[in-house]
Amino acid sequence: MTVTEVTDTRGAQEIERVATTPDWYEPYRISQAVKAGGWIHVSGQAGIDEQGRTVSDDFLAQGRQAFANVERVLAAAGASLADVVKVGIFVTDMAAHLDDVIRLREEFLSRPYPADTLLEVSSLARPDWQIEIEATALARD
Repeated sequence: MTVTEVTDTRGAQEIERVATTPDWYEPYRISQAVKAGGWIHVSGQAGIDEQGRTVSDDFLAQGRQAFANVERVLAAAGASLADVVKVGIFVTDMAAHLDDVIRLREEFLSRPYPADTLLEVSSLARPDWQIEIEATALARD
């Protein structure tokens, strides 16, 4: 894992781009995360492996991989899931997977649980994706 620093100064604020190797977001001109103002903002992470392939058609497998990807990006930024204060979870079928989302929250998040927004969407960036997770965490450095 690496942190690629691209510093942009906007006033007195520094903005640092966070990336892992490989960076499957680079071709889309998206940062995996950005550190600014004491916060880490992690872009939506789906259930894809390091080669950008969807790990499974199983919702829980995709969700576990999405959380693992959030965790990996946070680690590259010097943080962990324990530093997360807010998550956004996007699913394509709320009725079928609400209990699974609660199970994933229990597996990956701990007290005090972060604030959370859970939304059903008609689709995600790729048709085989069923869940995407974004996060905001405290920067500890």
